[in-house]
Amino acid sequence: MLDSSLWEILPSVPALYLADMASFHPLVTQILYNRGIDTHVEADSFLNPERTSLMDPFLLPDMGKAVGRIIQSLSSNEKIAIWGDFDADGISGTAVLVEGLSSLGGEVVPYIPHRQDEGYGLNKSGLEMLYQDGVRLLITVDCGIGAVSEVEYAVGLGLDVIVTDHHTVSSRLPQAIAVVDPKCDGSRYPFCELAGVGVAFKLLEAMTVSLGKSETWDSLLDLVAIGTVADMVPLVSENRYLARRGLEVLNNTGRIGLREMTNVSGLQLGRLTSESISWVIGPRLNTAGRLAHASLAYQLMVTKSGKEARQLAVELEDANTERRRITDVVWSKARAQVATSGAEALLLIAASEDYHPGVLGVVASRLVDEFHRPAVVMRIESDVSKGSTRSISSFNFIAALMECKDILLQFGGHPMAAGFTVSNDKVGELLSRLQDIAARQLAFANLKPRLTIDVDVRLRDLGEETFELLKGFAPYGVDNSEPVFLSRGVEVVSMRSVGKDGGHLKLELRDGGRTWDAIAFNMGQFVAEVTSELDVVYKLTKNYWNGNETLQLNLLDFAPSV
Repeated sequence: MLDSSLWEILPSVPALYLADMASFHPLVTQILYNRGIDTHVEADSFLNPERTSLMDPFLLPDMGKAVGRIIQSLSSNEKIAIWGDFDADGISGTAVLVEGLSSLGGEVVPYIPHRQDEGYGLNKSGLEMLYQDGVRLLITVDCGIGAVSEVEYAVGLGLDVIVTDHHTVSSRLPQAIAVVDPKCDGSRYPFCELAGVGVAFKLLEAMTVSLGKSETWDSLLDLVAIGTVADMVPLVSENRYLARRGLEVLNNTGRIGLREMTNVSGLQLGRLTSESISWVIGPRLNTAGRLAHASLAYQLMVTKSGKEARQLAVELEDANTERRRITDVVWSKARAQVATSGAEALLLIAASEDYHPGVLGVVASRLVDEFHRPAVVMRIESDVSKGSTRSISSFNFIAALMECKDILLQFGGHPMAAGFTVSNDKVGELLSRLQDIAARQLAFANLKPRLTIDVDVRLRDLGEETFELLKGFAPYGVDNSEPVFLSRGVEVVSMRSVGKDGGHLKLELRDGGRTWDAIAFNMGQFVAEVTSELDVVYKLTKNYWNGNETLQLNLLDFAPSV
């Protein structure tokens, strides 16, 4: 629980803004204002994103060159390989391009490297194998922007390379036929936050225009939604349309692998949300690359066999259970290591030769969630060490790693989540320099977690109509969080501990004669702090149980009323 003084209630809507938005419900207007939406036109576009919000794919760097080379390949029946990253974004983007280019008549094969054996991005042995297999055009997905030497090697073999990526450019561009990345210097694309799968989708859009076809590729949007949400890119602008329309497709998907996955994992088609991807689908797809081979997740997406779909879904479910067990073991050790070295340090560091390489990022995320400080979790190997980083909004890890690139063998990722490889003789220097950077950037930062609240409202004033109004703000994700409410002086009718070892609290709350069910996940240890009247901070959700559907408060925090 947080001290209620750390509850940050966003300012009320100015009268002039309220007048301009008079056609919207006042609650909707407040949340729009909180999201920085300034005009009625912007509000309409946000609440009702349409296909017209998709941007011109030819504004992306080198898109014309990429399309021209692919058309040449299709015309000459060249074999094309799609080289994807081993996370949910790269896997889904690989499936998008393989299916899309195959439907245009291409002979297309996927290649996703093994995380432990080959590492991130392009590698020479994989390039050699593809060339020997007859591939002459290689297209990357969600990787390649930093693979300068690897692309040079591929070209030397006789491969033409098209890079599609969305990561920050950390060095000079690879000498590929085309480098399609909205973050390239000089890009004219209006939105730079596409996921890797989003860039792949834009490539197919450009192909459609150039070939004079009418294909909208809507059948691929379930994959686009999965990769976009799972990669935690901002769910605004074009990503908002791709995720929302993609969720509609996903909820009616004909992909038997995804249908089996939802069934095995306890989800239900028709009720899938962005949270379903973030907390259930994405982690299971990522688990394939963490513990086994990402090709398992890829095959689940594309299989036409019901038997294989079921087998793969069960295999991924079992792998995810094992991944959670391994994560708990590594987390326990890393947390103890951080506590020993000082959990109040500005940069948290945990390193061991025993840490499983597939869960470093997950453990780093947990450290950030608990201590609200940037974290590095490293596995020390015989000659090199590999690390994953997770961060907070006030610390850009990619920028920090760029300051240290002279001693790094490899690095890449995003400001909030990145990875690196460093030789063991440079580990001490790297960590020292990162600590100095953190000290410089975070010296005056407020590192106490704050709970941002959209609206202070009476609980009695909310109901089914409120939930219907809020649907327009979904899907939720980075830069578009689910609305959070504060209600004061709520009566506690009953309370009990639920879940494994009583880890959660189930409450019945009353305000103005109306009773609400509420659930406080992972707050079982605060049972003694529940008083007869509470101020509660919560999200308004639906609970589905035994065929019944009821409104429920998902409590984020609470404090005794005063």
